[in-house]
Amino acid sequence: MKQQQFLDVIDRDEAEARWHTVLELVTLPPEVVHLGESLGRILAEDVRADVDVPSFDRSNMDGFAVQAADTFGAMEEAPVRLRLNRETIPTGVAPQEEIKPGTATTIATGGMLPRGADAVVPVEHTDVEEFDERLVVRRAVVPGAAVSFAGTDIGRGETVLFAGTRLTSRETGMLAAVGREHVRVVRRPRVAVLSTGDEIIEPGAPMRAGLVFDSNARILCDAVRELGGDPWFAGTVLDDVTAVRSGLERGLRDADLVILSGGTSKGEGDLNSLVVSELDPGIVVHGVALKPGKPICLAAHAGRPVVILPGFPTSAVFTFHEFVAPVIRRMLGLQPDRRESVPARLAVQVASERGRLEYLLVGLVESPDLGLVAYPMGKGSGSVTAFSRADGFVRIGRNVEIVEAQADVDVTLVAPELEPADLVVIGSHCIGLDALAGALQAEGFRVKILSVGSQGGVAAARRGECDVAPIHLLDPETQTYNQPFLGEGLRLLRGYTRMQGVVTRAREARDVSELLDDPSLRMVNRNRGAGTRILIDALLGERRPPGYAYEPRSHHAVAAAVAQGRADWGVTIEPVAREARLHFRPLRAEHYDFAVPESRWERPAVQTLRRLLEPGSRLRARLGELGFGEEDA
Repeated sequence: MKQQQFLDVIDRDEAEARWHTVLELVTLPPEVVHLGESLGRILAEDVRADVDVPSFDRSNMDGFAVQAADTFGAMEEAPVRLRLNRETIPTGVAPQEEIKPGTATTIATGGMLPRGADAVVPVEHTDVEEFDERLVVRRAVVPGAAVSFAGTDIGRGETVLFAGTRLTSRETGMLAAVGREHVRVVRRPRVAVLSTGDEIIEPGAPMRAGLVFDSNARILCDAVRELGGDPWFAGTVLDDVTAVRSGLERGLRDADLVILSGGTSKGEGDLNSLVVSELDPGIVVHGVALKPGKPICLAAHAGRPVVILPGFPTSAVFTFHEFVAPVIRRMLGLQPDRRESVPARLAVQVASERGRLEYLLVGLVESPDLGLVAYPMGKGSGSVTAFSRADGFVRIGRNVEIVEAQADVDVTLVAPELEPADLVVIGSHCIGLDALAGALQAEGFRVKILSVGSQGGVAAARRGECDVAPIHLLDPETQTYNQPFLGEGLRLLRGYTRMQGVVTRAREARDVSELLDDPSLRMVNRNRGAGTRILIDALLGERRPPGYAYEPRSHHAVAAAVAQGRADWGVTIEPVAREARLHFRPLRAEHYDFAVPESRWERPAVQTLRRLLEPGSRLRARLGELGFGEEDA
């Protein structure tokens, strides 16, 4: 299909400014809701207290209401005796008897302080002489002791909450304390989300090659809900002009803002922009100098915002938060979001595309020498997991092509605050590692995993940036795994074995040597720096079959390439081959171990990992079920 090119790719700030000139952005009108339904809503007015809180002078503990002056000088060796009144003051009852000099009255926690009293003596500092109804006070109190006076928390007429406040449990508790049964809040913006594309199917539908489950709709609807909006999933429509037009009309009729997901790249098969261009004024921006997110389309109809977000999940999430979230906040009467940023050092060199502002998703780890270190997530705009697992992002300017390793960067956090991990894992990924992480999570440890390959993991461990580095590196001279690569300051924690082998589709019966000798077969390689790449290069020698430059970064990607016919053979591990129903030819059992910095060997999470990996453990049994073996002692 012939693709049309972007004709007017503009700067991010200019794009937002153009869009806002055609929008009628005002705070939505208020509505009254019951207090029990107000959590998460935005107050539409200031709230003033109609009562004092507390509404009476109240005892803070069980004891005796007294005049503080009567207790002065009281001590264990020389207690003071007061006449005990017959009245007892429980909660919810107005006292009848006045406290006169030299007297005291029994009072419960929360009880109303009687006239004449100005303090409460805790019961543990007293004794009662019942035979003559005397209270023995063994410690003096000052006026106001153990008493909350009326209006000291909230005074009648005081403004307790201001318009624009998002109601959390703290604020709803305050509203309850001043007796508010109903609350005036800003109406939630109704946001219609319409997924488009012939390839889109909803979760639960049968999967076949060429289709993708619609994750964008779920992400976007829940992101709207998190902001305080009212999301409405308007359904999935095929790439058909009539269907898209009908879906858009429904959204404009019933919602304050319409989001279309997918179909933004101006290809002849993308019809969203064609339909949106029919609106008034229609499209005002199509193409922004962003990465990810270049194809975003910003439009309006009669002042109402319409946006077409890119189809790739990471692009959709970024552009939603950059352009759509601020509009929803305006509708709610909220100020622009102020995200926290932290300084860090970039772990590896990053190449960027000149001419576009790039948002680089990163995971953050703590280095003893460098402080925070930012590791690029490196999964691309089509990734579903990258945004959810990232700690933040780095903005790379339009005129920057290379950001060097160890460069100073500012990382904008995607969560309100940075949550430190109990165990940082940097290195080679494996589905067995997922089982380990799950076991650690069950023990109460928060685990962060950054997949950078075995060699990248060893480098991170040497710099002290991780607690453990999963590795499977074969030394060609000694034919020994992992130990030769450690060096000073690192210890080896034995993990498990996993069988590496050559995989083909099930109908291919030839052995490895026959596969290598057939020049018509296309291979799928692994990325440089991966332990499997060392094994592949040793297997090939000087051969460079078709597909040698095809370098995906995971065992699952290799299996998918072979299973889907994009390659004829590759090297992966047996559990992944079995899951993909591929024909597996064993090459060798490799050792998947963990490089651990000496300084972190006794950390609680590392100690727990060591315990979990002990022979005979439940985790060992689980790893065996997955197809992984124990290493020889």
